[in-house]
This record gives sequence, C-alpha cells and structure tokens, in this order.
Amino acid sequence: MSGQKTVTPSAESLAASLTAAKTRGLPPVHLWNPPFCGDLDMRIARDGTWFYQGTPIGRPGLVKLFSSILKKEGEKYFLVTPVEKVGIVVDDAPFVAVDFEARGTGQEQVLTFTTQVGDVAVAGPDLPIRVTRDDATGEPSPYVLIRADLEALIDRKSFYRLVDLGEHFEDWFGVWSQGTFFRIIPSAELP
Repeated sequence: MSGQKTVTPSAESLAASLTAAKTRGLPPVHLWNPPFCGDLDMRIARDGTWFYQGTPIGRPGLVKLFSSILKKEGEKYFLVTPVEKVGIVVDDAPFVAVDFEARGTGQEQVLTFTTQVGDVAVAGPDLPIRVTRDDATGEPSPYVLIRADLEALIDRKSFYRLVDLGEHFEDWFGVWSQGTFFRIIPSAELP
C-alpha cells in the first residue's frame, strides 16, 4: 500500500467549498477543470427532484446551490468547484422548465422559461427548444437549453400552453421565439 488515504467526496464538503467561494450570479464552471474526485451518491430524477444517498434533498436553497455548479462533459454530469469534481447521475435532463412567459406573437414572439431552481432562459438561436418522441409510444419530450449544454425538460402544463401558441410553418407545427421557429411535429401528423 502507498499509505495514501482515499477521500470520498460528500455533499457537505462540496457545499462548504462552494459557499466559501460563492460569488454573484452563476460561478464560472466552464473555466474550472479540477481533478476528478469520484462519484457522489447524488441523482436528479426526471421530475427535477434531487436525491442524496437515496433521500430527496428537501432544502431548496441547497438544490439551487448545487445546480449552480452543475457541468456536463460529453454525456456525463458533474458538480464542480475550483478544487474538486464529482460525478452525479441525471435521469433525463438536470432541470425542469416549470413555467414560461410569452410576449408578442408570430415571428416576434419571445418565450422566457423558468426552471424549478429559478434559472431563466429566453428561447432563441442560442437556447433552442427541441422535441423528441418515444419510438414506441410517440409521446413527446420537449426540452429547452438553459445554459452550457444543460437542458430543462418542459413540464406537461407548459408544453400544452406552448402547443396552444403553435402555428404551421414549412410543413411543421411549432413555436416561434426570437425569430427562430422550433419544430414540434410535422403538420401532416396532426389530426
């Protein structure tokens, strides 16, 4: 044995590191590339609930804090600080868009989404909306990019509201935001 002790990261140590380095706005996680410290028993469920060691994290402030240091590399998700990086599991998307505001109409429309942790994203060319469909059921799963490769699953009530705003354009049914048309379903597939 080398005599070195393996340190397993904990949610508490990660939160303490982040709180000590907290700044205004979102931390610059894209600039941080600390060494990988292992996987943390943390999971984000499809409904946006965060779990630590199998138990839901009941403190919204702590969830918001962790969400601010979330980073995606390839298909994997990590919580990062300037000094450590730990892997976590994300069932679908790390965020859920729980509401949106629509201003204007047609090509002038602007859609602003809010996530379960309070992030705000204006859909457009840099923050697109996309819809995937389950191969077996055809059930849609709509997403909006929130920041740096991190998407939010658009919740059902918000998706229904989006569909109400939809229109047909170039053989597709979809929605506009900031002059960009986001496809939902081919027009021919609508009843």
